[in-house]
Amino acid sequence: MDFTISPRVEDYRARIARFVEDEILPLEADPANYDPHENIRTEVLNTLRDKARSEGLWCLQLKPETGGQGLGLQGMAVCYEEMNRSIFGPVVFNSAAPDDGNMQVLEKVGTDRQKKQWLQPIVQGAVRSSFAMTEPAPGSGSDPAGMMLTKATRTDRGYVIQGRKWFITGAGEAQHFILIARTSDDPRKGLSAFLHHRDTPGFRVARRIPIMGPEEHGGHCEVIYDDMEIPAENLLMDEGDGLKLTQIRLGPARLTHCMRWLGLAKRCVEIATDYAQNRMAFGERLSQRESVQMMLGDIAMQIEIGRLLVMKAAWELDRGSYARKEISMAKVHVANVLHKAADTAIQINGARGYSKDTVLEWIYRYARQARLVDGADEVHKMVLHRNVETQGRAFWQWDVGS
Repeated sequence: MDFTISPRVEDYRARIARFVEDEILPLEADPANYDPHENIRTEVLNTLRDKARSEGLWCLQLKPETGGQGLGLQGMAVCYEEMNRSIFGPVVFNSAAPDDGNMQVLEKVGTDRQKKQWLQPIVQGAVRSSFAMTEPAPGSGSDPAGMMLTKATRTDRGYVIQGRKWFITGAGEAQHFILIARTSDDPRKGLSAFLHHRDTPGFRVARRIPIMGPEEHGGHCEVIYDDMEIPAENLLMDEGDGLKLTQIRLGPARLTHCMRWLGLAKRCVEIATDYAQNRMAFGERLSQRESVQMMLGDIAMQIEIGRLLVMKAAWELDRGSYARKEISMAKVHVANVLHKAADTAIQINGARGYSKDTVLEWIYRYARQARLVDGADEVHKMVLHRNVETQGRAFWQWDVGS
């Protein structure tokens, strides 16, 4: 693959970098800009979103006909990394989870009517959305096909949904939901995907689950489906295609998480480097001490390895591959790098890093979830092991061009 980026992508990257530097970073230091859940306050966010939209930096990941710029996964890798130099960045550009993944999957598989009704309001920033799949034990976790308990029963008028989901990101403020539910006991075609609105009778948010870290807008919620009725036209793809839809959505979504996490990891190095260059101890700058140099050099190397893994996976996706093993490797590595980068930066900053005088403690708490969301480390490593067992030495085979 070619690691050069196009002038067009570089133009977007540079404009995003300037926007983050001038418009977003200064807001992080003022507690008045945070909501009670430690994300950017809605009124402040809306002002920034208007500016981003006016500068043509809105929904870059989508096709032009949908309202984006069609950057492709490789272009997104470059730009998303730049967006998340700030903890507030991605949501300003309408590139934050879960809306990002929901928009991309609706763009790929939705009908024209579904795109108009369910996708465009998210693209326009008029509503937020959620993806409802995970369930309390013994229900669906990393094995949705085998463990899904939420049921969708076919009726003359459509479907009736009964079940419970939890840790549904953004559900506290979402209006549009993509729901995965069981429609049969078929091991491969037993799940289906549906669209529903927050106000549909029979649906309710039971609670916003308290978590260790700062939260996305709308939090992580437990939701109830109590005989919720929806019309058949709300079926997304065909009945039995729910598992296929999750695969279409979650692969790229895992990778876009990694793109954003790399931006946060680089921010940690930035803060640590600045402090080490200015802090004196025992007659010398911290940056002159070999131990500190080794810490920062190692994390810089690990971030660059993560960038290469992400770009390889993005390249595979852009050329039509599923890139399952590449995405799993990137997901595991980058999630751990983010946590290590925050931990290293806090260690170098000492008490300052543990305080709220920097965003390091925010990033540290946020980073711990990275090894859990969209598949725990152990699940991805298990999948990689299965690939090695199946493919043998071909696991590392290079593709041969024509």
